Amino acid sequence: MTKLWQKDIDVNSLVENFTVGRDTEFDAQMAAFDVLGSLAHTKMLKSIGLMSGEDLELVQRELKNIYADIEKGNFTIEPGVEDVHSQVEMLLTQRIGEAGKKIHSGRSRNDQVLVDLKLFFRHELQQVVAETDNLFRELISLSEKHKNVLLPGYTHLQVAMPSSFGLWFGAYAESLTDDLEMVLAAYKITNKNPLGSAAGYGSSFPLNRTMTTELLGFDSLNYNVVYAQMGRGKTERIIAQAISSIAATLAKMAMDQTLYLSQNFAFVSYPDTLTTGSSIMPHKKNPDVWEIMRGKCNRLQALPNDVAMMTTNLPSGYHRELQLLKELLFPAFAELKSCLQMATFMLQNITVNTDILNDPKYAYLFSVEEVNRMVLNGTPFRDAYKKIGMAIEQGEFNPSKTVIHTHEGSIGNLNNERIIAAMETLVNSFNFDKVTWAVARLVK
Repeated sequence: MTKLWQKDIDVNSLVENFTVGRDTEFDAQMAAFDVLGSLAHTKMLKSIGLMSGEDLELVQRELKNIYADIEKGNFTIEPGVEDVHSQVEMLLTQRIGEAGKKIHSGRSRNDQVLVDLKLFFRHELQQVVAETDNLFRELISLSEKHKNVLLPGYTHLQVAMPSSFGLWFGAYAESLTDDLEMVLAAYKITNKNPLGSAAGYGSSFPLNRTMTTELLGFDSLNYNVVYAQMGRGKTERIIAQAISSIAATLAKMAMDQTLYLSQNFAFVSYPDTLTTGSSIMPHKKNPDVWEIMRGKCNRLQALPNDVAMMTTNLPSGYHRELQLLKELLFPAFAELKSCLQMATFMLQNITVNTDILNDPKYAYLFSVEEVNRMVLNGTPFRDAYKKIGMAIEQGEFNPSKTVIHTHEGSIGNLNNERIIAAMETLVNSFNFDKVTWAVARLVK
């Protein structure tokens, strides 16, 4: 097996297979980011005299060719090659000779992995933000479209007070804005440059870490080289918390959907093509998409604990089990993006029941409205409460079904425009354009 650290000793194949595990499978997803790191690192090496202009030109040209191959899907980690870093360096050396062997100067595999992971996580978080924003906008659109359609509100799964589809859809939209606050925090932690920390203790080479930070579009450095290495595991844990936050919103919405689609509620419906049937009950329209989403998102909510259990008793410095974090985080990004996309798709096809409250069982929904009406007309609250309670007990409750809520965030005043403004401010705070520009400049 080709390794960056290979000496002349063969490692037992059982040990080899056990320690490498699935790492190459996930490493392939970092290939483009490994090349980006090397493009920045070699430019920096030239600036401090560790690479000639001629060698830099050769290395840069061929790294960009490899990057283009990766973008086209024409890159694989060959059998017997340990990881993506070995594969890229091997390809480079095969194509341009001795100059390819110089790209590892001033770098350890530790900080090379770290920068690859940071770049990969940064990219994945950007995609999560985009998918979350898409779902947010669909929810806001549905909230506005159905803002005047009333819906029973429940507490303790008991009929409680009037709500509306405008409130229901809008609630999940606003929940996503809070979730993106968590993602923004994770992004800020992620978007710091660890390159130059080497094995976690720095380098005797006069590295220019500020230069690679700017070239890769990072906001700042992980300054302390020991902390740069300690950040592996911590970064993943914070990202896991952000993923878990979005997953919690989706899981709750999925649960609402499964309830509201059932015959006992019948608040919403979907085309037959988006539900599934029963092998023996021809009337069934099962909410399988939402049920699977609920299960996936419940599992994602356990992610922070999984990461914590992998890292909680590790001292400072590098430890081999840190590679297992890829097995937790990489699939989690794919799962979350899939759930966000599917939720958006399903909501694009939802139909709401506009006639729900005509059912007599929802008459008591308006008890608070009647109490409040009496209070506004001068009756003390406790007297009004008692009077309406007696009317309900005696079967004489005949409420008006007009709902007048005008305060901020209520049925008649959703404040969706402010929720939209909050989301737009959040999305702009990521400053993705800076990263896009930096990457484009590296690979042009």
